[in-house]
Amino acid sequence: MAQAFATILGKDWVSAYSAGSAPSGKINPKAILTMQELDYDLSKHSSKSLKEIEHLSPFDVVVTMGCGDVCPLIPNKKFVDWNIPDPKEMELSEFRIVRDLIKSKVLDLLNSL
Repeated sequence: MAQAFATILGKDWVSAYSAGSAPSGKINPKAILTMQELDYDLSKHSSKSLKEIEHLSPFDVVVTMGCGDVCPLIPNKKFVDWNIPDPKEMELSEFRIVRDLIKSKVLDLLNSL
Protein backbone atom coordinates (compact mmCIF):
# COMPACT_ATOMS: atom_id res chain seq x y z
CA MET A 1 0.00 0.00 0.00
CA ALA A 2 2.88 2.39 0.75
CA GLN A 3 4.29 1.88 -2.74
CA ALA A 4 0.86 2.57 -4.22
CA PHE A 5 0.40 5.75 -2.19
CA ALA A 6 3.90 6.95 -3.08
CA THR A 7 3.09 6.36 -6.75
CA ILE A 8 -0.28 8.10 -6.50
CA LEU A 9 0.82 11.05 -4.39
CA GLY A 10 4.34 11.38 -5.80
CA LYS A 11 3.07 11.37 -9.37
CA ASP A 12 5.98 11.74 -11.80
CA TRP A 13 8.78 12.58 -9.37
CA VAL A 14 8.83 9.42 -7.23
CA SER A 15 9.85 5.88 -8.03
CA ALA A 16 8.70 3.61 -5.24
CA TYR A 17 9.42 -0.06 -4.63
CA SER A 18 7.96 -2.42 -2.08
CA ALA A 19 9.71 -5.56 -0.90
CA GLY A 20 10.02 -7.73 2.16
CA SER A 21 12.49 -9.99 3.84
CA ALA A 22 10.06 -12.93 3.69
CA PRO A 23 7.41 -12.16 1.06
CA SER A 24 4.37 -14.40 0.78
CA GLY A 25 4.28 -14.20 -3.00
CA LYS A 26 0.77 -12.74 -3.03
CA ILE A 27 -0.93 -9.46 -2.23
CA ASN A 28 -3.29 -9.53 0.75
CA PRO A 29 -6.89 -9.57 -0.55
CA LYS A 30 -7.86 -7.00 2.10
CA ALA A 31 -5.17 -4.67 0.77
CA ILE A 32 -6.54 -5.11 -2.74
CA LEU A 33 -10.09 -4.46 -1.55
CA THR A 34 -9.29 -1.41 0.60
CA MET A 35 -7.17 0.17 -2.12
CA GLN A 36 -9.92 -0.55 -4.64
CA GLU A 37 -12.16 1.56 -2.40
CA LEU A 38 -9.80 4.44 -3.28
CA ASP A 39 -9.93 3.60 -7.01
CA TYR A 40 -6.46 2.00 -7.07
CA ASP A 41 -5.91 -1.49 -8.49
CA LEU A 42 -3.38 -3.11 -6.18
CA SER A 43 -3.94 -6.50 -7.83
CA LYS A 44 -1.43 -5.44 -10.51
CA HIS A 45 1.34 -5.40 -7.89
CA SER A 46 3.39 -8.40 -6.84
CA SER A 47 4.97 -9.51 -3.59
CA LYS A 48 8.74 -9.12 -3.98
CA SER A 49 11.78 -9.98 -1.91
CA LEU A 50 14.49 -7.49 -0.97
CA LYS A 51 16.85 -9.43 -3.24
CA GLU A 52 14.67 -8.51 -6.22
CA ILE A 53 15.14 -4.77 -5.71
CA GLU A 54 18.62 -4.51 -4.20
CA HIS A 55 20.16 -3.88 -7.64
CA LEU A 56 18.25 -0.56 -7.72
CA SER A 57 20.07 0.77 -4.65
CA PRO A 58 21.23 3.06 -3.26
CA PHE A 59 17.81 4.52 -2.50
CA ASP A 60 17.10 8.08 -1.39
CA VAL A 61 14.84 6.78 1.36
CA VAL A 62 14.26 3.29 2.77
CA VAL A 63 11.15 2.91 4.90
CA THR A 64 10.47 -0.06 7.13
CA MET A 65 7.18 -0.72 8.84
CA GLY A 66 8.07 -2.01 12.26
CA CYS A 67 10.95 -4.33 11.35
CA GLY A 68 8.94 -7.18 12.81
CA ASP A 69 11.11 -9.79 11.19
CA VAL A 70 14.37 -8.50 9.72
CA CYS A 71 15.49 -4.90 9.29
CA PRO A 72 16.97 -4.61 5.81
CA LEU A 73 20.52 -3.51 5.21
CA ILE A 74 19.96 -1.68 1.95
CA PRO A 75 22.16 1.24 0.87
CA ASN A 76 20.23 4.47 1.36
CA LYS A 77 20.57 8.19 2.06
CA LYS A 78 17.80 8.20 4.66
CA PHE A 79 16.30 5.42 6.78
CA VAL A 80 12.84 5.69 8.37
CA ASP A 81 10.97 3.15 10.51
CA TRP A 82 7.22 3.69 10.74
CA ASN A 83 6.36 1.03 13.35
CA ILE A 84 2.95 0.39 11.80
CA PRO A 85 0.94 -2.59 13.05
CA ASP A 86 0.74 -5.46 10.59
CA PRO A 87 -2.88 -5.43 9.38
CA LYS A 88 -2.69 -8.94 7.90
CA GLU A 89 -5.09 -10.54 10.39
CA MET A 90 -7.18 -7.45 11.18
CA GLU A 91 -10.87 -7.00 10.54
CA LEU A 92 -11.63 -4.88 7.49
CA SER A 93 -12.51 -1.77 9.53
CA GLU A 94 -9.15 -1.92 11.36
CA PHE A 95 -7.37 -2.66 8.09
CA ARG A 96 -8.78 0.59 6.66
CA ILE A 97 -7.39 2.51 9.64
CA VAL A 98 -3.91 1.12 8.94
CA ARG A 99 -4.31 1.88 5.22
CA ASP A 100 -5.14 5.49 6.05
CA LEU A 101 -2.21 5.68 8.49
CA ILE A 102 0.13 4.48 5.75
CA LYS A 103 -1.28 7.09 3.35
CA SER A 104 -0.72 9.82 5.95
CA LYS A 105 2.86 8.71 6.59
CA VAL A 106 3.64 8.57 2.87
CA LEU A 107 2.23 12.07 2.39
CA ASP A 108 4.29 13.41 5.30
CA LEU A 109 7.42 11.78 3.91
CA LEU A 110 6.85 13.15 0.41
CA ASN A 111 6.28 16.63 1.84
CA SER A 112 9.59 16.39 3.71
CA LEU A 113 11.61 15.60 0.57
